[in-house]
Amino acid sequence: MRRLLCSIDFILLLITALGLIGGLMLTASGRGVIAHAVWTVGAAPVLLALSISIFQALRRREAGIDILALLAIGFALALGEFLTASVIALMLASGRALEHYAHERARREMTALLAHAPHYANRFEGGEWLRVELDAVVPGDRLLVRSGEFVPVDGTLAGHAQLDESALTGESVLQSRPPGESVPSGVVNAGAPFEMVAAAAASDSTFAGIVRMVQSAQQGRSPAARLADRYALLFIPVALLLAGASWLVTGNVERALAVLVVATPCPLILAVPVAVVSGMSRCAKRGVLVKSGGALERLAQAGILFFDKTGTLTGGHARLVAVVTDPGTTADSVLRFAASLAQASGHVISQGVTTAARERKLSLAVPARVVEQPGAGLTGEIDGQVVAIGSFDYVSTVATPAPWSKAFLQRVASEGASAVFVGVDGVMAGAIQMADQIRLETPRALRLLRQEGIRRLIMLTGDRRDVAETIGAMLGVTEVCAEQTPADKLAAIHAARAQGTVIMVGDGINDAPALAAADVGIAMGARGAAASSEAADIVLLVDRLDRLVEALRVARRTRRIAMQSVVTGMVLSIAAMVVAALGYLQPLAGAMVQELIDVGVIANALRALRIRATATTGSLARDDADRLKAGHVELGPVIEQIRKLADELPRLPRTTIASALESVNASLSRELVPHEQRDDAQVYPDLARLLGGEDPMAAMSGTHREIFRLARLLGQMTAEIPSEGPDADSIQEFQRLLYGLDAIVRLHCTQEDELFHALDEGA
Repeated sequence: MRRLLCSIDFILLLITALGLIGGLMLTASGRGVIAHAVWTVGAAPVLLALSISIFQALRRREAGIDILALLAIGFALALGEFLTASVIALMLASGRALEHYAHERARREMTALLAHAPHYANRFEGGEWLRVELDAVVPGDRLLVRSGEFVPVDGTLAGHAQLDESALTGESVLQSRPPGESVPSGVVNAGAPFEMVAAAAASDSTFAGIVRMVQSAQQGRSPAARLADRYALLFIPVALLLAGASWLVTGNVERALAVLVVATPCPLILAVPVAVVSGMSRCAKRGVLVKSGGALERLAQAGILFFDKTGTLTGGHARLVAVVTDPGTTADSVLRFAASLAQASGHVISQGVTTAARERKLSLAVPARVVEQPGAGLTGEIDGQVVAIGSFDYVSTVATPAPWSKAFLQRVASEGASAVFVGVDGVMAGAIQMADQIRLETPRALRLLRQEGIRRLIMLTGDRRDVAETIGAMLGVTEVCAEQTPADKLAAIHAARAQGTVIMVGDGINDAPALAAADVGIAMGARGAAASSEAADIVLLVDRLDRLVEALRVARRTRRIAMQSVVTGMVLSIAAMVVAALGYLQPLAGAMVQELIDVGVIANALRALRIRATATTGSLARDDADRLKAGHVELGPVIEQIRKLADELPRLPRTTIASALESVNASLSRELVPHEQRDDAQVYPDLARLLGGEDPMAAMSGTHREIFRLARLLGQMTAEIPSEGPDADSIQEFQRLLYGLDAIVRLHCTQEDELFHALDEGA
């Protein structure tokens, strides 16, 4: 508000208001001549401001839309209609002040972000903590963030942290981050003081990049405003022609003046930019930074969407898929050995293995005598045993290859995954399959994008064609472009632009050229200093693909509101012009009518601030969502046990099959079935209330019943196995049951995880 009070627009409003009121008081006291002079003085500053704005617009080769207002005031003064001139001037000054206020209100979510810029850091020097300027921080510095302070630069946590990330994400839920996790600058320490290690200088950190983009966004001019100018190119000649015709036909110059008064195009000048900035503000509140109104306008018109695969459709991190073991060795044992040794490596696959073990609550040992061969693997001692992890070629030099190794390697290669082999005391004990898994929100986001009118969804990836087409089929994209180089991506986008407005979504440095070439480039994640974020028009500050759906909804509804404001304003103004040309609306009354039109269209434009970007469903508390997801992680060993037995069943001695099946049945009765029963009885009713509708969880409950049926059937068949063991047909039937149970449980857990993620209020 203080910026408004200090603005030129407010000063103009104050002068014209005082001039109008002063002139009316003088007229009432019988001093009409002085009143005319006061009204003229009050209107003159607005006349000067209009002249300057028209001159500047013409220099930029833009439509001088203010020319009608200039003619109306000048014409009124020339005809001695001093009161009318004063009212028109007040109308324009109040409209400009209202626009200023609307802009400030609409920008507050974006400008509030700038207030969170860190100014200093607490660095450990010479055995003590010293406050230093932010520019003095370099990567590797040991920093302390006290309670309530902003994280000064991007870094890695040395301890647990409770963070308020609302400035970047728009979510008010506090986030608990473990040691070793990266933390972006600009978030607030909402808990106890913690230490961190700087990973970037201040100028290269997340917040600095975001601030640069926000400043760029605030300076951008929307093509919607230029669209209003194009309407003005038609509107101005029509108004001048109608004013001139009414004068020539009737000989009454006041009719021409009345036409010019109601033709003052404030709806075009004010409403469109207010709507666009309001839409940008709404996006910012949901963690989507739109750098310019132009990007929002193009996003609203897009129908073709390109995705980079890694880090966009997928999470960009290696996750555990499966653990294969030697007979007699458990999956948890193999994972524990691998994760204990992996703690000594900084490789991304090693970090994924360690994370998977911690998710399963395995107790890791401290590795000793670790030797790492970069890019191949590492060897060390775990609990007195020699353990090796890494590629097959590396581990097979210190451990005897297992019979299942070749088949496992073929499976991993066909699925585009990574393999970590594990050797223990010279024996290849098992192998771990790791892969960059599809984001939980990706399938839902793609479905919603199709509902919003995106007609082509094209996946770009450097993966082999067979792997890429498998993922594309899983997601239901319309086209797959595999084995793509950055140059190939660029060519594909250039070709698609001839068919419509193109969006490109990516996250890596190699995506920057494609992001810059697309009509709308969208960068994933909050790394504002990355090349992809700098090249993009829009940055998703929250690392979730479904925020793109929200941005698209806001963009399309904002454009619709802007067009409503333009069309409504023009129709009302033209109707008033016709009435004035027929002599039924005097200049002074026309000014009042035009003011009402202005207020109406601006109020309509501000509706963009209230656009709902998400469906009106409830949400899970963050702790509840995490607890439900953790329950599926705990089921991992049971699911692996089912798959492992299904694979091994034909090779097992007939007399041992019954005991192996009994072990699986015990796990199902002890863990899987009770878990699904609890979900059906306790979790699903709460989810149904959040989702709304009569029975939204019916299909998921149906899957529970199928799991119960298969588990019960497996138990009954196991009890009927003869003492000498099952025959070949029975073994085949057991295999069919186990594979079916494995598939339906995995699919069901994936569906539930997607649902929990969609309802997670803190995600």
